[in-house]
Amino acid sequence: MSAFKLTPEHAAHLVTAILLFVVFPAVLDPFWMGNLGKYISFAFVAIGLVLAWGYCGILSLGQGIFFGIGGYAMAMFLKLEASAPNLPDFMEWSSVEVLPGWWEPSKHFGFTLLEIFFLPILIAFPFSYAIFKKRVSGVYFAIVTIALAMTLTVLIVGQQGDTGGANGITDFKTLLGMDVISPEARRRIYYLEVALLMLVAVLAALLLHTRFGKILIAIRDREDRVRFSGYDTAMVKAFVFTVAAVLSSIGGALYTLQVGLTSPTLIGAVASVEMVIFAALGGRLSVTGAIVGALLVGFTKSWLSEQFPQTWLFLLGLMFIASVGLLPNGIAGGIQRLFSSKERA
Repeated sequence: MSAFKLTPEHAAHLVTAILLFVVFPAVLDPFWMGNLGKYISFAFVAIGLVLAWGYCGILSLGQGIFFGIGGYAMAMFLKLEASAPNLPDFMEWSSVEVLPGWWEPSKHFGFTLLEIFFLPILIAFPFSYAIFKKRVSGVYFAIVTIALAMTLTVLIVGQQGDTGGANGITDFKTLLGMDVISPEARRRIYYLEVALLMLVAVLAALLLHTRFGKILIAIRDREDRVRFSGYDTAMVKAFVFTVAAVLSSIGGALYTLQVGLTSPTLIGAVASVEMVIFAALGGRLSVTGAIVGALLVGFTKSWLSEQFPQTWLFLLGLMFIASVGLLPNGIAGGIQRLFSSKERA
């Protein structure tokens, strides 16, 4: 039996886990720990985009839809628990006298978990399969998804009494009676986030190293040949897109728990495009790179907005342009190219 060889990919996974579990909690204050927890929730979306976009060529500009599904599902449960036995405050402000029927199931945490996991499946799979069966792909699919994200944002904002409108849903206190707002509670939620993220990262990496992962690459590069070989490429693409949707929903639920709010700004076109940037900057062919990209963009946004409040958006845009020009395959791709050149030398 050959000895185990530590590859750069394994080393990246290990270093990332040590940083998130040990180093960052030891050196960051509660404010930055809260920010880090927020960025980690977006890492789930980035991993999904690595699977769908990086390996299968499905560019979705509407992942905010599924991020919002998970976020609002968790927020509805938390808000009802915080408001009980009264109606949520934004409903009372809008003169709503009876809890809307579609809110009733959110009184139960078990149903909330089912919503987070299965509602994205019920929406993403039939929608994407129908689209892919018609052989709609590339920029056309991206346009469809971003249009849906913008439409959903308008619907949520317009239903002030039912959804909280543009302000979203906030002011949570407990989860099943357990405190979720103290620094200690946020710290526990952070470790839960990291544990789930590492599990998802390992499962995604294992999936990509199977025969199924090779089929994804083949579909991305020459879908017509894969179709002629007898594979239902629409089914495969719909499956991967659905997995990415579920990961986005999980990230949205954890975001709500960690940050204490959810709003339409997390669903719309700007947020959805920004989620793609996480994967692009970190490396759309690297699971670990996606995590690094989400954290790097998050920290950079926060730092630039503090140091340069008037011009930080321009500086962030320049950073993205420079990174794409210098590292077309992201940070992970640049590191991999560096290792390859050293091995050849």
